[in-house]
Amino acid sequence: MKVLTFGEMMLRLKPLGNNRIIQSDVLEATYGGAEANVAVSLALLGNDAAYLTKLPGNLLGETALSALRKYGVDTSKILRGGSRLGIYFFEKGASVRSSNVVYDRAGSAFAEAARNEFQWEELLKGVDYFYFSGITPAISAELEQVVTDACIYCKAHNIPVVCDMNYRGKMWKPEKAQMVMSKLMNYVSICIANDEDFEATLGIKAFDGDMSRGIEQKDSFKAGMLAVAEKYPGCKTVASVLRNIHSVEESQWMGLLLKDGEFYETTRYNLHVMEGVAAGDAFGAGLMHGLLHGFGAQENIDFAIAASVLKLTVSGDLNLVQESEIRSVMKKGGGASMSR
Repeated sequence: MKVLTFGEMMLRLKPLGNNRIIQSDVLEATYGGAEANVAVSLALLGNDAAYLTKLPGNLLGETALSALRKYGVDTSKILRGGSRLGIYFFEKGASVRSSNVVYDRAGSAFAEAARNEFQWEELLKGVDYFYFSGITPAISAELEQVVTDACIYCKAHNIPVVCDMNYRGKMWKPEKAQMVMSKLMNYVSICIANDEDFEATLGIKAFDGDMSRGIEQKDSFKAGMLAVAEKYPGCKTVASVLRNIHSVEESQWMGLLLKDGEFYETTRYNLHVMEGVAAGDAFGAGLMHGLLHGFGAQENIDFAIAASVLKLTVSGDLNLVQESEIRSVMKKGGGASMSR
């Protein structure tokens, strides 16, 4: 089965180590973006994953394409044109200093893409799942309509839509996010919502904002997930990551899944985090992999959270791991010994 993910790919610039941007004269250059990260994870796990975006016809666009192709992502649907690739600067935190992101994506090829460039009848031909995140409609009013067009086409042609709510406060306010996402949710079959996503994007209270005790709020998360399923009857599956974050490096993570009215939860992972970015994308890819391969609900959420926490040990946006490594993490102590 084929999955098409849709969103913006960007150049990621990061100071070396834990340096701050203000003190750095050298920046590490890699590529990523929520839906691109999902596509790469799915391809590395052996799935037929295609990615749709718009990239400029210059060397940065070519390098971004190469970054996808070398991991097996189908890039045949990607549009070309425009003048620039979006950029984000990632500043890795330490201890009590949080990690930080600075966006430089205004005027990018994707941000300026027009609705009439996306011919969904052709782009969705042969696609079995369509995947996007809340970041994509937040980029522009035009892309909000583009996503809506895709969802309408998917519903009319029985293509399940998967949405990671993925709220970004630097891109839009809750009032706008709720207005847009509440409409898009009418087309969504599988929803991923973490932490503030519930309230910021759907107006559903599930989390009080205290990141040090997210796991202790499991019951309120469950109530929020049930509220999503009740408000949007077409959404039969809701998944979430629950976290207790004590510092940039030290945290606990677990996964929660609501499927067809039943809850499934994972063990709690105690983590020393190498880099806390894109773990939600790894979770979404893990969930999709399980759906594509017919995993039972418990195995599916166990696999998704193991993929997510493994990403916390990998630098960059991409979760460069194999299924055997994820399954090793699923076993108690599985990742603690040397593989010989």
